[in-house]
Amino acid sequence: MKTLLIIYHSITGGSKAMAHAVAEGAATEEEIITLLLHASEANAEHVLKADGYVFITPETLGSMAGLMKDFFDRTYYAVLDQINGRPYTALVCAGSDGHGAVRQIQRIATGWRLNEMAPPEIVCTHAQTPEDILAPKTINPEDLQRCRDLGAAFASGLVMGLF
Repeated sequence: MKTLLIIYHSITGGSKAMAHAVAEGAATEEEIITLLLHASEANAEHVLKADGYVFITPETLGSMAGLMKDFFDRTYYAVLDQINGRPYTALVCAGSDGHGAVRQIQRIATGWRLNEMAPPEIVCTHAQTPEDILAPKTINPEDLQRCRDLGAAFASGLVMGLF
């Protein structure tokens, strides 16, 4: 059995919905253990025991959310040089861009020597006013389906030994 670790943080529900969709997709693979954890709950032991990773965060002020960065801060050195070559991907729920958060995750993954199994997914909510930014997010069905498909593909690839 392979383990796919999905770590997320969500402020307004968008990233959480994306994380759950990835987990739903991964669950279609019978020979995979899917572990879905909020960033505040995840620790180095979870990272060490997993065979692949999906990191999901909202973009906040052009960066990954603080609690997601806190996860990386708490686990980075504890797993350094012990997870080299494992696959990962990143998903970002953004109001307009998302690339700042993606770059941060990619830099951390490079330091961990992870292999990007799929290009990052950015779901844009087009929230531009303070009211829209702080409002609960509903991710459209097409974007959620892309998240499910990514989870299914990642889980299948892990089981088949593709990455």
